[in-house]
Amino acid sequence: MATKLTPWSIISTVVVLVLAGFAVADARDTETTGKARASLTMMAPAAAGGGWDLVAREAQQSLRKNKIVGTVQVSNVPGAAGTIGLSQLVRMEGQPNILMVTGTVMLGGIARGSDFSLANTTPIARLAEDFQVVAVPAGSPHRTLDDFLTAWKADPAATPVGGGSAGGVDHLVAGQLAKSVGIPGSDVKYTPHSGGGELTISLLSSAAGTVNVGISGYNDFRDMIESGKLRALAVVAPERLAGVDIPTMIELGHPEVDLVNWRGLVAPPGLSETDRAELTAIVTEMVATAEWKEAVNRNRWKENFLTGPDFEKFIAEEQQSITALLKELGLA
Repeated sequence: MATKLTPWSIISTVVVLVLAGFAVADARDTETTGKARASLTMMAPAAAGGGWDLVAREAQQSLRKNKIVGTVQVSNVPGAAGTIGLSQLVRMEGQPNILMVTGTVMLGGIARGSDFSLANTTPIARLAEDFQVVAVPAGSPHRTLDDFLTAWKADPAATPVGGGSAGGVDHLVAGQLAKSVGIPGSDVKYTPHSGGGELTISLLSSAAGTVNVGISGYNDFRDMIESGKLRALAVVAPERLAGVDIPTMIELGHPEVDLVNWRGLVAPPGLSETDRAELTAIVTEMVATAEWKEAVNRNRWKENFLTGPDFEKFIAEEQQSITALLKELGLA
C-alpha cells in the first residue's frame, strides 16, 4: 500500500534535501580552504634570473619570512613570452594554491598567438611597475642614445637589437623607438632571448651574430651597469629611477616611447569565491610587509596594487592596447 504524503512530509523532505546540498557544498569548500595557507607554489613563466623570476622570489621571501603561508616554492616554466606557463596554469583548473606571475610581456605573447589568454585565469592582483633600460657594452661606439639612433637609422640591419621574448615589452619598446625616428617595424632586426641573463651574455660576447644593443628591465642589467661592463643609454620611465643616473626617454626627446612593464599575479580558472578571496588576502598581507616594501625600493619598482574587478578590467584594457600596438608597429 502506497504511503500517503502529507504537506508537512513533503516540506520536511525538501528541507532535508536542501540541507544535504549545503553539506556537500561545505564539504567541497573544506577540501580546498586553507590549502594556499599551508603550501603555495609561485610559478615564474620564464627562466631563472629574469624579471618574472625576481618577482616570484621576492614574493617567496616576503611570504616565508612573515609566515603568511606554511611553505612556498618557486617553479620556473620558461618559453613563448610566458604563454607556455599560461597554458599549464589553465590546465590546473580548480587548484587553489598556485599563483603565476604575469605582466605586459605575456600580453604580447598572447597577441602574437596563444590558445589561452588571461581571461582564462583567475586574476588576483597587480603588484608593481618595472622599467626598461636601453644599454650597450662598455666598449660600444654609442656613447649616447642619439649615437645609437643615428647609426640605427642609417642601417637598421647592421644594428641588431636584443631583448626578451618576441612581442614582449622589450620588442615593443624597440618598435616604439624605431617608429620615433622613422624606422619601419619590419626593418628592425630584433633578437629574442629567454631572459635577462642570456641577453647580458649576448651583449658582452664578441662572437659574430651577437647583439649590439639590449633592452631589458633595469634589474636584469643593474649589476653590469654598476660594474661598468654595460652603459645605460636611457630608461623608459616617467621620471629618473631613484639613485640611478640614467636619463629618461622623455628627457631625451622621445616621450612616445612610454611602455611600462607591470607585474601581477593570476591563479588557475575554476576557483571558488572562498579560494579566490584567500589568495587575494595572502597577497594583500604580503604587499604590506616590510620585506616586500624593501624589495620594491631595492628593485626600483613602482608599487601600484590593484585587486578584484578593477584588476580584471585593467587586464582587458591592457590586452586590447598591447594587441593594437603590436599591429601598429608591424610586429603582429
